[in-house]
Amino acid sequence: MTRIWLLFAIIVLIFSACVPAKKLVYLQKEEELKKRKEIPKDSILRTHQLSIREYTIQPLDLLSVNFETLSNENDAFDFLSKLSPQNRTGNVQNVALSGILVNKEGEIEYPVLGKIKVGGLTLFQAQDTIQAVAARYMSDVVVRVRMLNFRFTVLGEVNGEKNVTSSNTRLTMMEAIGLAGGLGELADRSTVKVVRQNGDLTEIYYIDLLKEEFLESPYYYVQQNDVIIVPPLKQRTFRKYWIGNLGIITATLSFAALMITLFQTN
Repeated sequence: MTRIWLLFAIIVLIFSACVPAKKLVYLQKEEELKKRKEIPKDSILRTHQLSIREYTIQPLDLLSVNFETLSNENDAFDFLSKLSPQNRTGNVQNVALSGILVNKEGEIEYPVLGKIKVGGLTLFQAQDTIQAVAARYMSDVVVRVRMLNFRFTVLGEVNGEKNVTSSNTRLTMMEAIGLAGGLGELADRSTVKVVRQNGDLTEIYYIDLLKEEFLESPYYYVQQNDVIIVPPLKQRTFRKYWIGNLGIITATLSFAALMITLFQTN
């Protein structure tokens, strides 16, 4: 009888360590997960309205500001070299990208253009603002602005904890996690913690990557300096401590059962 209970306990432990599909599949509809064979193929099942939120420039962001012009080469070279002194030996039609830091007041500063407020603007708005100022000196100047240090951190149950820097400011949470190697099998996708900076405040919230409705969430896109923390499922404890030491546990219980049987016989 003791051996039967021992075997039953082992079976319970093994099954408790299993992770069902509903805890692994991203953006799922539970009814579809149960009836995969009935899902119509090559057709649109439904649509979602994305809550697109363009990134706005923050203090201490590093921007690439590139000036281009079709004006006379000597005049253009003189003007652009003052804006980008490090590029004086380069071709003015292909001015190399250079970084300029946004100060705490949300401004960037040039020796010719002076201080320009870009904090709180999208990249396209900042581009138009800088171009309007530069046009006072050269009418056909074109300005292109890109982020150089859009970064976020992914920690926890992922295949590679890391700080990621990207030039793409429109990354979804799934794309961000993918850049960190993806989630591990024992990651809790339903309770992912996000730490976000908003001015001088730090906001904490949780997201559920398992629900398809997350597509319409205002937190669907990653923001600058986000920290994404992925917690483990409860099965992780069983996998790491119980299953890993199952041989020792089984041997110990078997020995204990044997000793009990011997004492009862005597």
